[in-house]
Amino acid sequence: MEETKKGRIEALLHEDRRFAPAESFTANANWKDPSIYEKASSDIFAFWEEMAQQIDWFKPWDKVFEGESPNFKWFSGAKTNVCYNCVDRHLTTWRKNKAAIIWEGEPRHSRRVLTYQDLYREVNRCAAAMKRLGVQKGDRVALYMGMIPELAISMLACARIGAPHTVVFGGFSPDALRDRINDCGAKMLITADGAWRRGNRVPLKENADEALKGCPTIDKVIVVNHCVDARDVEMEGYRDVWWHREMDRSGNTVVKPEELDAEHPLYILYTSGTTGKPKGLLHTTGGYLVGVHTTTKYVFDLKDNDTYWCAADIGWVTGHSYIVYGPLSNGATGVMYEGAPNHPHRGRFWQIIERNQVNILYTAPTAIRAFMAWGKEFPEQYDLSSLRLMGTVGEPINPEAWMWYREFIGGNKTPIVDTWWQTETGMTLITPLPGLVETKPGSATFPFPGIEADIVDESGETVPFGGGGYLVLKNPWPAMARTIWGDPERWYDQYWSRFPGMYFTGDSAKRDEDGYYWILGRVDDVLNVAGHRIGTMEVESALVSHPAVAEAAVIGISHAIKGQAIAAFTTLVSGIEGDKKLIEQLRQHVAEKIGPIARPEKLFLTHELPKTRSGKIMRRLLRDIAEGQIMSDTTTLADPGVLEQIKEQYEESGN
Repeated sequence: MEETKKGRIEALLHEDRRFAPAESFTANANWKDPSIYEKASSDIFAFWEEMAQQIDWFKPWDKVFEGESPNFKWFSGAKTNVCYNCVDRHLTTWRKNKAAIIWEGEPRHSRRVLTYQDLYREVNRCAAAMKRLGVQKGDRVALYMGMIPELAISMLACARIGAPHTVVFGGFSPDALRDRINDCGAKMLITADGAWRRGNRVPLKENADEALKGCPTIDKVIVVNHCVDARDVEMEGYRDVWWHREMDRSGNTVVKPEELDAEHPLYILYTSGTTGKPKGLLHTTGGYLVGVHTTTKYVFDLKDNDTYWCAADIGWVTGHSYIVYGPLSNGATGVMYEGAPNHPHRGRFWQIIERNQVNILYTAPTAIRAFMAWGKEFPEQYDLSSLRLMGTVGEPINPEAWMWYREFIGGNKTPIVDTWWQTETGMTLITPLPGLVETKPGSATFPFPGIEADIVDESGETVPFGGGGYLVLKNPWPAMARTIWGDPERWYDQYWSRFPGMYFTGDSAKRDEDGYYWILGRVDDVLNVAGHRIGTMEVESALVSHPAVAEAAVIGISHAIKGQAIAAFTTLVSGIEGDKKLIEQLRQHVAEKIGPIARPEKLFLTHELPKTRSGKIMRRLLRDIAEGQIMSDTTTLADPGVLEQIKEQYEESGN
């Protein structure tokens, strides 16, 4: 990492650092009137009713909202179809021949462009095939693929016929796939013969075959021929059929989109739980579409001539909302990339931006920190001047990473929208509006119009500005999940029982004197060290601000005197060798940045941190190691071997 890093950070990262929207950006922004916040808060239901006018309905609603915690309904009595809104309605406009999906495969020669007309044709063929193979309205369909267009096509086809889908991330094991299929009782599985990841084939079909040995509800499997010669793929006679053959059989069949109730289930998406049993969050049709359509348009200031790239995986909620449903309902041109950001070289990300003239980039802080560690020389090799807006998603972003993103990717001019939301929320809830809000590095700024968030103490009372506590939502919002599939009691207990009448996010946050929200992480990631509450995010940010550190994860460990002490796991910038002297320097660095109370009791230098394939650091697994417990759900890990390495190092240290 460049030698001037430390000086630059000290100069730039101070408490009052702000970045106002450029006048040229605000002048053309989709939202540039600050009164939108007051208008939305004065009547949130009228606000969302106005937003709902932007999508097409077969039948209007009788009521915008009804229900009581934890059971809510949005747009009661209305009928619509998400697929119709994402595909069909664009065919009557100039967008018919506009690129809907620009797909980049990991092998560099692989590239496809689907217009909205192409998408319409393929979605109809897929929907016809599913119906022909026995899928009916209300049946669940499991999707287990890599990042290929057929995944988006399958989702839209499910939405078209009213069959709720559950996308199972392509990095999951056979056991994880089996558990999710059985929990929702899926009737069909759509998979592929494999997926490319860093030049290697992920054996999706083999994994699926293993999983389906214990999945009695699956009747048919459609297989996309993506990686290998079809003759080399084992197909089970009655059960398995090829995607390309079924599409050919469908011909030019047009399947009329089902006119679905606004509360009809759209999808079930599983997220890991601390108990080890994944939660199947159920999202419905009308309210979800209103929420993701609105936030895509205004958070990303989306214009018709933009090329937009959300660099997430569709296997996670970010991909559902901001690769598929939000952008396509807006008629956007979206980039979809199959592979890793460093294959076959560390400039691949920036190469994709240059080649496709990407205007809007949405990625994760974990990726940004990896780019920092690799060095600015890689983005400097490419022309990134097409970027006009950048976003972050997935976890709180360290201020240092925010500044690096702005300086080396955005050229010190491109606005950044740091977004907070969850699988449960379905849509972004706390975020800057890029034409209106001054941003602060590391802060998600303010709730989106129509969202009433708050920070409360143990008693549910609002914490004054300048203080921290529990992040809650005081009013419902359209894209919210409706329940946990098959477990409504868990839905109530986990999210609605702690603070009656409020949704408990499970996150801690603070609000500064200006009212800006700073997300600190999960509640169980706030440490109580000798009576002092310290956010793990604060300690991690301090560590990452050191020029030797690329990434850090902080947890609490038991301490006989303090109650809890801090343990830090860090990875170093490429080329830097770690030793005991550096460990002490890093501990002291934290003490200087935050205070002696925040000095890590233990600090470990690791080659990698345990992460999901979407890039989230699995801090709870580090806690399991530190407490000597059996590790909870590890199905989302990209590389389980990393845990064993960390465990050995931790045990060798005498803990």
